[in-house]
Amino acid sequence: MWREQAKQQAIAASVSPTEVDWLLLEVTDLDSLSLRLDFKQRSHIFLKYSLDELTQLWSKRTSSRIPVQYLIGQTHWRNYLLKVSESVLIPRPETELIIDLARQATENSSSDLKKGIWVDLGTGSGAIAIGLADVLTNAQIYAVDISGAALAIAQENINRLGFTDRIKLLQGSWWTPLEAFKGQGLSPESNSGACMPRQISGMIANPPYIPSKVIPTLEPEVAQHEPQIALDGGQDGLDAIRYLVQTAPHYLHSGGVWLIEIMAGQGKEVIELLQQQGDYKNMQIICDLAGFDRFVRAERR
Repeated sequence: MWREQAKQQAIAASVSPTEVDWLLLEVTDLDSLSLRLDFKQRSHIFLKYSLDELTQLWSKRTSSRIPVQYLIGQTHWRNYLLKVSESVLIPRPETELIIDLARQATENSSSDLKKGIWVDLGTGSGAIAIGLADVLTNAQIYAVDISGAALAIAQENINRLGFTDRIKLLQGSWWTPLEAFKGQGLSPESNSGACMPRQISGMIANPPYIPSKVIPTLEPEVAQHEPQIALDGGQDGLDAIRYLVQTAPHYLHSGGVWLIEIMAGQGKEVIELLQQQGDYKNMQIICDLAGFDRFVRAERR
C-alpha cells in the first residue's frame, strides 16, 4: 500500500512518518478516523493528484527535504488555510499566540487600542495581518514586506479570506512605506494636506532572529528552502530587532503596543535594548507552551 511504503521512505530519509498521514489528509477526502482504520471502511478515495503525482511529491519531500507545506502550496494557521510558497516563511503554530497577545494588550490598556492603525512588519504570507484583522475588527491593518513575491502570496490570502478592505499591503523595508506616520505627518492615503499626529496603535513583527552562523546547522527544510531574508538576524540574531527597538517610538502613539517574536534565550537581551532606548514601559518576556522565551511585549511611553 502507498501509505506504508511512504512511511518506510520517510524513516529512511529521517523524515517523520506522521507527515504521510498529514499529507493524505490534505490531498484526499479522508479524515483522521479513516486513516486510523487504515481505509477499511472506504471503497473509494478522492485524490487531488494522481497516484503518480502523489508519489513524485513525496519523493521530493524525502530526497530534497522540501517541506510538505511548500509541496502542496498551503498550510493551516489558527483557523485559516493559507497559501504558501518558498517566497514566504511557513507560519508556525507557536506564532499563533502573538495574535492573542495583541488582543490582550487592547483589553488591558487604558487607551483605545482596538481602533486606529496596526502594522505587521515583514508580513510574508500575511498570516499575522489576517489574524489581527480578525480579532481587532475596528482597526485598520497595514502589512509591509520588502519582497514583491511575498506580497503577492499575502494578497491572495487576504482576498480569499475576505479582508481586502481591512488590510493594506505596502512594499518596502520595515517602516519605510510608513514614513508618513513618523511623528507628525500625513496618512499614506490622505489627500487633504492636513497634518495628523502619530496614530499607530500597535506594531507586530516576526523578524529574522537566527544568528547567521546557526542557519547552516538547521534542518534542511529550513536552511535550504525557507527564505533566508526571513531567517537571518545577523551575527547575534538581533540586527532587525535592534532596528525595530530604535525606530518604533517615532511611529507609535503613547500607549501603543510593541510586540515581536524572538528566539529562545533572547528575551533578556531584548528587554535590555528596550530599556536602553528609553521610550518604552511595561516590558515583558512571554514564554511559549514549552516554557521558552518566545515574545517580548512593551508599550510606548
